[in-house]
Amino acid sequence: MDGMGMPPAGASPAMGGRAEAGEQVFLTLTVAGQGCAVPVLLVRDVLGPQAITRIPLAPPEVAGSLNLRGRIVTAVDLRLRLGLAARPPGAVAMSVVVEQGGELYSLLVDEVGEVIPLPAAGFEPNPPTLDPLWREVSRGVHRQEDRLLIALEVERVLAIG
Repeated sequence: MDGMGMPPAGASPAMGGRAEAGEQVFLTLTVAGQGCAVPVLLVRDVLGPQAITRIPLAPPEVAGSLNLRGRIVTAVDLRLRLGLAARPPGAVAMSVVVEQGGELYSLLVDEVGEVIPLPAAGFEPNPPTLDPLWREVSRGVHRQEDRLLIALEVERVLAIG
């Protein structure tokens, strides 16, 4: 377990750290009430509220940078990146730190859920009614009993500009 009580990358409490054949393990998160998921193998850390320094002239979805154990991490506000309303004043964001291309990025989300295995057979293509901006960053949707999870393609989420 890390400092936030998260299992190590790739581990799933329900699966004893392993996914069955035909499954991928994801970290669930919530952005403006929408359930999303990112591959747990890309997640390096989960952090509570952090001090973020604004970067001059950065695109609006780049909230700034934060210091993670001496490393500078670019913070991306998923609400703004996905074309949603800004976080209400006073609301705090959680940071899901992911690695992409050897760099660390913090995805600012409203809530962090759990690490779960998702069967490949449960994935469906993006529905045609999904907003084009979301379709661009989604690798598909996974229908669950009580919700629809949008599986985010981290590389595309971080392709800003």
